[in-house]
Formats: sequence, C-alpha cells, structure tokens
Amino acid sequence: MLLLLSLLSACNVKKVRENSKPNVIYILADDLGYADLSCYGQTKFTTPNIDKLAAKGIKFTQHYSGSTVCAPSRSALMTGQHTGHTYIRGNKGHSNEGQHPLRTEDFTIAELFKQNGYATGAFGKWGLGYPNSSGDPIAKGFDEFYGYNCQRNAHSYYPWHLYNNNEKEILDNNAGDKKGTYAPIPIHEKAMAFIEKHSDEPFFLYYPNVIPHAELEVPESYMEKYRGKYLPEKEFKGVTSKNKRFRKGGYASQEESHAAFAGMINLMDEQVGEIMAKIEELGLTENTIIMFASDNGPHAAGGGDPEYFNSNGIYRGIKRDLYEGGIRVPFIVSWPETIAQGASSEHMSAFWDVLPTMADILGADQPTNIDGISFLPTLLGKPQQEHEYLYWEFYERGGSQAIRKGNWKLVRTKVFKPSQTVTELFDIEKDPEETTDLSNEYPQIVSELEELAKVTRTDSDIFKFKN
Repeated sequence: MLLLLSLLSACNVKKVRENSKPNVIYILADDLGYADLSCYGQTKFTTPNIDKLAAKGIKFTQHYSGSTVCAPSRSALMTGQHTGHTYIRGNKGHSNEGQHPLRTEDFTIAELFKQNGYATGAFGKWGLGYPNSSGDPIAKGFDEFYGYNCQRNAHSYYPWHLYNNNEKEILDNNAGDKKGTYAPIPIHEKAMAFIEKHSDEPFFLYYPNVIPHAELEVPESYMEKYRGKYLPEKEFKGVTSKNKRFRKGGYASQEESHAAFAGMINLMDEQVGEIMAKIEELGLTENTIIMFASDNGPHAAGGGDPEYFNSNGIYRGIKRDLYEGGIRVPFIVSWPETIAQGASSEHMSAFWDVLPTMADILGADQPTNIDGISFLPTLLGKPQQEHEYLYWEFYERGGSQAIRKGNWKLVRTKVFKPSQTVTELFDIEKDPEETTDLSNEYPQIVSELEELAKVTRTDSDIFKFKN
C-alpha cells in the first residue's frame, strides 16, 4: 500500500510539473570574465556552487553579451535586439539620477512574463531608466524592484541609498564615509524573500548582481580568506570622502585589490548556492530554470586585474573591446530532468536570444522586430536553427563595430574617423585568440561583412553612430 501511494505521489508530482509553467531565475554577474569561473578555466580560486549549477545543466562556450558595457548589454537582453536596433546603445546618463530610459514601446522580457501570468521581480543593478521614467523597472514589467537604479551609484558597494520600487531607501549606517551596509547583502535578501513569497505561483526573477564590477570592496570576513594569497598585491588609489565623486561614480581606494576581487567572487558564488538551496528546499528544483551569465568581459578599473587572474582566458580584449574577451561570456542553464546534465554546447548565441527562448518555453507568440533566435532546441538536445550572423556596435572611443558570420569575424575600430579606421578579419575557429588579421588575404569577405554591418542596423538619434 505504501509503495502504491508512493508511486501515485511521484506520478502526481510529475503531472504537476509537466502542467506547470516553469519558474525562471536569470542571474547576471557584472563585468565577470569568461574565465572567472572555475568551470570555465579559472585556477586561482574556485566557484563551487556555480560549477554545481553547470554540472546540473548545460554550459555554452560560444555565448555573447549584448554589448561590451553595461546598459546596452542589458537593453539587448531585455528587448531581444542587438545594438544596431535596441534603443539603449550606450551608457548615457540622465540629468536626474539614472540612465537614459527605455521607451514605453520597448517590449521587455519582464512584460512577456507578466502577459503570461508570472510574478516578476528585479533585484540588483538596473541602468535602463531613472526612477519614475518610461524605462524604470516597474514601468517595464517588474512587480518589484530593489537595488541600484543608477549605474553610477552602483560604483559604490556602500551607497547612501538604494531604491525599493520607485522609493529611495536611505541607508543611514552608510552616512558620510561609514561602511555599515554592504549593498549586495540586502539585495540578495530581497531576492530570496521574493522566491519565498511567490513559491506557489510561477515567477520570473531577474537578478543583475553588481559583483564583481569596480569598485573592489567586500566585507572583512571575505578579505580574511584571501589576504596574502595573491601576491604581489595591486594597490588602487581612488577617491576620498572629500571628492565630489565619492559614492557618486568614483571608486574607493583598495590596497589589496586581488584579495578583494577573489572575495567578491566567493560571495557571489555563495549567493548562487543559497538560491539553489532555497529552490530545493521549496520543492521547486525540477520546475525551475536557472540561467547564469555576465553582462560583458572583465574590467580593469578600480584595481581590477584581468591579466593577473587570466579573467578572459585565451581571448583578446576586455570590457569596452569588441574582441572576444570583451563580449564572449560564460552562460549556464540548469533545468533538471528537462535538459541534460553536464552538457556543453558550441551553439553561437547572444543576449538577444533570451527573449525568444523564453517565449518559446512559455508557448507564447514570438515578439516582432527582434534579432534573436530561440535556443530552446539546444537546451532540449534537438536540431537548432543557427544565426546567419551576430552584430555589435559601440559608440564610445571613436566607434567600433563587430560582426560574426560563421567562423569569420570582422572588427572595425575608430569608425568615426575614416582616416584612422582599422579593419581586421579573423577566423574564430582557427584563431579564437584573434591574433592573425586576414583582411588583406580575403578582401571579398571583408566587403561582404562590411555591407552586412551597414544594412543590419538603423540609426539612433540618441546614440549617434557615424557609420
């Protein structure tokens, strides 16, 4: 009898799972390099919880961020459009606190989930619209938001305030130059509370963790673990409380940048582990998709030292480059008993594929005017439609463009000054390090990709790209 009840219970659980909409948790690290995870090759420290997530799911090896800096990368993620089409194409500040906002008509992943009956929450760094604008998280489909609205304020881990939905929450114990509240901790607590609150209904949790973006700061208990282990240390002299940019975009000093960086990754990894444990505790593991990625390549600001940690692995470039090291990022997807465990995929994908993939999973109509392709077939081990090409543009530092079609990748720098423009062509399969420029050997391919780069984009009146 007990055996029969047990079998019936197992069947009912399976039936519920099959008939339920899966919960989705998307965790976005900030400026984490391709090789800053031990499951992607990091050897100076380990990330056991994120490694466990990878072991339970699939690891993508050719996944690309939306851009090489924060705001446009997140815009591509939210809208399913590459930076030749998405509305936010750069880190553009606004006169009020925050960044230039997404428009009302810019359809986001959160709005897709809302249309399909999901509770939605965002916890961490936003950067796509100042409070109460058309682009703030509450206006773009999220029921709840807690964290940094403004990217500049997110340069400090001990900010004077955070935002709870659209209301400013003053952190009194960070007043002046005090260090009472390390912001990633209450942000994480709010994210965990969201999971608890909505455990009996489908939810979408967007968790854009500010770690390990500069500045390099972490509570002392984490510094103690790594102090003296990464010598010679790297000292960074930043702004003081007397500087007008103190906790308003400037980076604080850090005498032990290496230890701080390792400690920050340690804390982030623990937070991922706590999310996994909470999902397990609530009995939601089989019906929860967890995704983990980074918004662009590793930074070298505020004491950051990607060369020391080999943060970009074999790849050339860092944040603000359109070489592989600036845009190729780790991407892990776990969905137990639905996708194979311990799998790896070379499918070429990008941030703008996440929106159509979510629509595919929900059985919803695909949004129009997007550049993405659903990678759900790859998750399920089925034949996958491939991209004809991927495209990026970046309007800082004189303008740069990159386009990848098959194994060919074209990179153009200093685009705004034709007399100084450098055009390079690489065979990514044979030369993933992008060391050998083949543009002189294959001028016809250069011409084809340059023409493709012209027709795949539209002009923006806000983020002007002088193509």
